[in-house]
Amino acid sequence: MQLEQKGVEDVIRRFSRHELLSRGAKGGSVLLLAGSAFGASAGIARATTTAFPDNDLAYLRLLITAELLGGDFYANAIQAQPYGAAGSKSLTRARFNEGEHYASLASSITASNQVPATADDIDFVYPKDTYASAGSITKLAVELETLFLGAYLGAVAAVQDRSLAQPLARIAANQAQHLTVFSQLLGRDGFGLSFPAVLSIGEASDALDRYTA
Repeated sequence: MQLEQKGVEDVIRRFSRHELLSRGAKGGSVLLLAGSAFGASAGIARATTTAFPDNDLAYLRLLITAELLGGDFYANAIQAQPYGAAGSKSLTRARFNEGEHYASLASSITASNQVPATADDIDFVYPKDTYASAGSITKLAVELETLFLGAYLGAVAAVQDRSLAQPLARIAANQAQHLTVFSQLLGRDGFGLSFPAVLSIGEASDALDRYTA
C-alpha cells in the first residue's frame, strides 16, 4: 500500500511538471461533458462539484493522458491510410472510442473544479517510421492498447471512490476489444492471457513517458 501511495505521489509531481495534473479552474466557464460513460448513462453523474480524492484525480489525469495519446495515434494512423476498408474502419472506430473515453474522464475532472488536459498540453513522440507501413502501425497499436488496458485495470483496483470503478472497467473492456482487433491484424491470436497484466500508476506513467514530452 505504501509503494502504491508513493507511486501516486510520484505521478502527481511528474504530471504537475508538465502542467497536466492540477491546472485548476483558470476563470471563465468550464465545459462539463455529459452523456458519456461517466455521465448519466453510467449512473454516476454528480449533481454537486464534490471533488474526487487526490488519489483518484491522479489516476483520472493519467488516463486522460492515455486517451489523448490514443486519439493522436489513431488520427495519424488514419491519415497514413495503411489498411483496406475493414482495417481503416477499425482505426476510425478506435479513435471515436478514445474520444468518448476522454470526454467521460474529463467530466469527472471538471466535477472536481479542475481543468482537464487537452492535446495542446502534450507533445506526442513515436518511434521512427511508426507510420511508414501497416505492420509498424499495427505493432504500435497493440503496444499502446496493452498499456491502456493495464493502466485501466490498475485504476479499477486502486480508486478510492468506488463510483468510478464500474465506468473504468467498462472502458477497460473496450480497450481489450481494441487490443483483440489489432492483435489479429498483426497476425496474432485475438486473445490469450486469462488474466491480462495490471499496471500500477507508476508503471503506467513510466510507460506513457515513452510517448509524451
